[in-house]
Amino acid sequence: MSDQSPYPLLETIDTPEQLRRLPTSELPKLAAELRRYLIHSVARTGGHLSAGLGTVELTIALHYVYDTPEDRLIWDVGHQSYPHKILTGRREQMATLRQRGGLSGFPKRSESPYDSFGTGHSSTSISAALGMAIAARREGSSRRIVAIIGDGAMTGGMAFEALNHAGHLKSNLLVILNDNEMSISPNVGGMHNYLARILSSKLYTTMRDGSKNVLSIAPPVWELARKAEEHMKGMVTPGTLFEELGFNYIGPIDGHDLDTLVTTLKNLRERDEPQFLHIVTRKGKGFPPAEKNPTCYHGVTAFDPETGAIYPRSAPPSYTHLFGEWICEIAEQDERLVGITPAMCEGSGLVEFSQRFPQRYFDVGIAEQHAVTLAAGMACDGLKPVVAIYSTFLQRAYDQLIHDVALQDLPVLFAIDRAGLVGPDGPTHAGSFDLSFLRCIPNLVIMAPADGNELRRMLYTGYLLDGPAAVRYPRGSGPEVPIDPEMKELPVGKGQLCREGRRVALLAFGSMVAPALQAAEELDASVVNMRFIKPLDAPLVLDMATHHELLVTIEENVIAGGAGSAVNECLHHHGVRIPVLNLGLPDRFVEQGRHDELLAQCGLDAAGIVEAVRNHLDQ
Repeated sequence: MSDQSPYPLLETIDTPEQLRRLPTSELPKLAAELRRYLIHSVARTGGHLSAGLGTVELTIALHYVYDTPEDRLIWDVGHQSYPHKILTGRREQMATLRQRGGLSGFPKRSESPYDSFGTGHSSTSISAALGMAIAARREGSSRRIVAIIGDGAMTGGMAFEALNHAGHLKSNLLVILNDNEMSISPNVGGMHNYLARILSSKLYTTMRDGSKNVLSIAPPVWELARKAEEHMKGMVTPGTLFEELGFNYIGPIDGHDLDTLVTTLKNLRERDEPQFLHIVTRKGKGFPPAEKNPTCYHGVTAFDPETGAIYPRSAPPSYTHLFGEWICEIAEQDERLVGITPAMCEGSGLVEFSQRFPQRYFDVGIAEQHAVTLAAGMACDGLKPVVAIYSTFLQRAYDQLIHDVALQDLPVLFAIDRAGLVGPDGPTHAGSFDLSFLRCIPNLVIMAPADGNELRRMLYTGYLLDGPAAVRYPRGSGPEVPIDPEMKELPVGKGQLCREGRRVALLAFGSMVAPALQAAEELDASVVNMRFIKPLDAPLVLDMATHHELLVTIEENVIAGGAGSAVNECLHHHGVRIPVLNLGLPDRFVEQGRHDELLAQCGLDAAGIVEAVRNHLDQ
């Protein structure tokens, strides 16, 4: 190893076992090197930065104290896990992060034995950890289970369901709350760090358990002692809720103080009951641009690691941006409009709306079920809710979508972002299934725009309906088209013939219209922008079937149950027999990569469409 290396200590650590051989005095130096390495790695590839910078010390302490991978660490969500990846044999692979064939941006069981559970969606760690703790108990194993959950993920109801169950079962489990939304205030300092060491220590535990045994013969005295302890801890810690759920609460402590972290974790590892450790960290720690603006550097493209300047990328306005403009425009006209999002203000394009209409903006946290039923309640009493949500997160509110919105035929508009493949974020965030799981729901109108101008028209059309509607659109930008400042409603259930050709008709949905038009030039095919998945334009489908030898449906959704299936059902219902080729996403999870790479891999670019059609015609 060269003496000139900027990471002399980090480069000696390829496994946590090597980390555990270091004296504790070396850990702060390792933390500094790990933080620098993380900054320079993400600067090259892009990815999630702020959260990982806040968990450097915690990651080192966990792998230092726990016997990983035999002991299980579950990161919730995976945004925090980049330091974990670096310390678990994947340092040299960080240059491939979020690229095709490279490291995933999230923990992934197939990637490393140190990734105990895949966590691309939040609020799942405590449930998974409890399941592992139950399995360990049944095996008679002494392995320890730790769930590390961010304060954002704690807004998800599933986390509290799991806490309640874990406390009831008295499971051997440690939950670490990584609280990074507040600064390290004076009450998270020397006194609290000292109390954490005392309350987690073996001496305190022995005295506590011994007193419990002695006083249990006199229940009123024991209850008095229990309440005295609870009130004493309550005066200096905010953990009453977790104590009531059956956890022994410790904290809050400084999550950047390695000495306190290591000592506290060592104490907690020796205990066999539900433990809850509250640490306070700072997002973006050690990188001033990210500390100043952690949201900007939460998920970031390539940037200058010295200055933090994000390298510019020229592109037409994204669908997300156009949605944000549209909702502000309609809010100016209609005071009934309210915007709802489950913790995706920036990602869903609602920043300007939240600033201009703060009383009509509702970020409910990572609580998708609540977001949808909240909208239903608003719609019952005359408001016009617009729910801005990613396709992959709408999956988590499926019952509410059916039972609370569609069954009651309430006028809720769903603006579904990130529909289809999402490139570097990979299968955890891909919106591959929404057309399939939405299409079977009665009362719901479903639309997919071919470009940004059509997005605006569809949102407006859905907003004017007296029942539920969904507009699904992809990540990034569509074809460059002029944006009509005048809002025009679309006729519901009507498609558009874009090109007349021979033999073959390409029935394209949403983002697939552009590659279909390119393919049609080579095939001399007709192209239909179907616009509506439900209700389907049956007369147009039947007309295409009458005048062509082959119908080809193209969608950026799984083939099973998707838009192509709607066309198949339409033809069958009308007794029309014609060859149909359904093109869409395959029956497997599509891994990460650039969006154009993945479309080509799935045969959904122009060349893939041409090849599939010609192969079918040649059969």
